[in-house]
Amino acid sequence: MDVDLLRPLVPQVLGVLVRRYGQFEACEDAVQEALLAAVEQWADGDVPDNPRAWLLTVATRRLTDLWRSESARRRREENVAVQEVTQVAGPGEDRAPEHDDTLTLLFLCCHPAVTPSSQVALTLRAVGGLTTAEIATAFLVPEATMTRRITRAKESIAAAGSTFAEPSAEDWPARLQVVLHVLYLIFNEGYTASSGEELHRVELTAEAIRLTRAVHTLLPDDGEVAGLLALMLLTDARRPARTHEGALLPLADQDRRLWTVPLIAEGLVLVNRTLGRGPVGPYQVQAAIAALHDRAASTETTDWPQIVELYNVLAELAPSPVVTLNRAIAVAMVDGPAAALALLATVADDSRLKQGHRLDAVRAHLLELAGDTDAAHAHYLRAAKRTSSLPERRYLQSRAEKFLPVRR
Repeated sequence: MDVDLLRPLVPQVLGVLVRRYGQFEACEDAVQEALLAAVEQWADGDVPDNPRAWLLTVATRRLTDLWRSESARRRREENVAVQEVTQVAGPGEDRAPEHDDTLTLLFLCCHPAVTPSSQVALTLRAVGGLTTAEIATAFLVPEATMTRRITRAKESIAAAGSTFAEPSAEDWPARLQVVLHVLYLIFNEGYTASSGEELHRVELTAEAIRLTRAVHTLLPDDGEVAGLLALMLLTDARRPARTHEGALLPLADQDRRLWTVPLIAEGLVLVNRTLGRGPVGPYQVQAAIAALHDRAASTETTDWPQIVELYNVLAELAPSPVVTLNRAIAVAMVDGPAAALALLATVADDSRLKQGHRLDAVRAHLLELAGDTDAAHAHYLRAAKRTSSLPERRYLQSRAEKFLPVRR
């Protein structure tokens, strides 16, 4: 059974049900049950002529089964639902979707009443078509934990009185930014898993790119949507070269011949179409930085001064300690490690960096460039202890071992 066939159908089927019946939680559960039924019944390749219609019919029947078990007050609604089942396109009919509900569903899943972690989980399940077990596996939590997280998210949406409708013109920009941020988080977790034995979670990067493509199709003139898609493509193009025999390789050590050329070409086209044709946003700037890396034949031939300038722009558009960390690495390539360490000192006390390993990892790299090997050793070890990613931990430990403190 080709799961890739099913996942694009999820927002189409769920959108029809939610528009008809308005009960997001019940409709989403019905779609998930229909997907599980499809996986079981289509396992031998016996896929119906109209998979969407099949899923819609099965999901609608699941809803009517649910409503049959409710009180007599709901029986009248059940009769209406049963009548509507007969109106669904049957096998052999090739009825096109009324319209693509992907963006509206993304807005619903990324409702401000839902916590960021639950927004990610609900988006992957309701729009991406992943099962709760798949999402739990991707984020290394028990399935029961992920079930509770998704349930709370749906309850929050219901409690907020959310309906299946696009936000108002006033709310649109802010809500779209939430959608893009959730897709960005999904991609980042797939590209560099925050914990576990694997560096990559390919199913998450693929799903983030697929959903961002869908949003770009619906909003082709939005520069930030195009920028986010370009950033994902240009970044994911480097994935084949990021590891060797299980070991993490930094950008400078990667065999660039392994990079995925079609993804780079597509990303560059998006960047060239987007920059300079409207207001510039953070994702477009990050995509431009990624493009400079991907165009370069080596670290030495990379246009580092231009990357520093772009990080300066990004720091104005979306200031954050993470931007400063990345900017410091670029500054070191242009002005030397002393200037970069001075920049790093401006975020050394930022509480947002206290729990993670990145501040120590970047400081260790800069100290290494400065020739302070004892200090570099200490910070590489400190960073290794602070990460839950085993590939990153092994890499940081290997760097530390290169600079054992001199015995005096």
